[in-house]
Amino acid sequence: MSLFGRFRGKGKDEQAGAADEPAAGAPEASSATPAAPPEKKGLFAGLRNALRKTASVLRTDIRDLFGAEGRLLDDDLLRDVFGALIKTDMGVAPATEIRESLKKEFRGRKVKLEDVMQVVKAKFAEMMQQEHGELIRAESGPTVVMVVGVNGSGKTTSIAKLANHFHHELGLRVVLGAADTFRAAAVEQLTIWAERIGVDIVKGQQGGDPASVAYKAVERAVETNADICIVDTAGRLQSQVNLMNQLTKIRRVMTKLIPDAPHEVLLVIDATAGQNGISQAKGFSEAVQCTGIVLSKLDGSAKGGVVIPIRQQFDLPVKFVGEGEKEADLSAFDPARFVDALFDE
Repeated sequence: MSLFGRFRGKGKDEQAGAADEPAAGAPEASSATPAAPPEKKGLFAGLRNALRKTASVLRTDIRDLFGAEGRLLDDDLLRDVFGALIKTDMGVAPATEIRESLKKEFRGRKVKLEDVMQVVKAKFAEMMQQEHGELIRAESGPTVVMVVGVNGSGKTTSIAKLANHFHHELGLRVVLGAADTFRAAAVEQLTIWAERIGVDIVKGQQGGDPASVAYKAVERAVETNADICIVDTAGRLQSQVNLMNQLTKIRRVMTKLIPDAPHEVLLVIDATAGQNGISQAKGFSEAVQCTGIVLSKLDGSAKGGVVIPIRQQFDLPVKFVGEGEKEADLSAFDPARFVDALFDE
């Protein structure tokens, strides 16, 4: 199995609970002829390209602080290194921790660039460590993945990438649930992706009950013995209480068919959002108990450091990173590879 196919099993009762169907217009189910899988780029090359802007901030800004003969590590240099770290959006607390490590290691000594970068890289690796980074999968029956995130976060594209990953890279049967019924464009976009990738999709009427679509999608996954059911949701702002309550309802109705569903609630965070991603993580985690993060648009941001405060403050593992615009541009998050790509020359 590939690096991207790692799953962590989770015990669950697979009995389907009998339940009344949520009130709404009957969603439609459709499928498409499988398309040829897109070409997958090299693991490290894709991640390195995606992190190019963040890596440039780290390497260039810090390198410019040193001459050929090195530099005395004093308060001025510590302040400048701290400023370079802050530019990655890693946050004040992690940047302060790295600054203090440098101070403890080299205070009053003349250091070279490689000495400082070695300590910075080691601290990045330490902060990136996480448990349970693999996708949680049901021991039997469909694994239900609920995907949440604000408008513009890249949520729909991330769902397409997940579907492509599961279907083309792992050979799994996938059902999509287009439960973002508030935006016709969202349903249309997901339908196009489903047809291109070659997976089933369940849709409802525009403005209909999103919970009904979610219910029907899970129901179809059970009936067709699908391996994965991915449920899209509307791109809600985390401050909209009523809409967040709707997410809670969607989560609840799925348990009527599979008691442990959803097995994963993935929060898509736009890497370009930087520290605002922290606020997003807090709001969604409180509403629907997020289990992991998909970091999108990493290729367009110099703020890849935002992974660190999200990990530290919410203890949410990063499970996937988006590396580009194509459906194949997705990688399972590997902390060691991530750090290597950040500091790769």
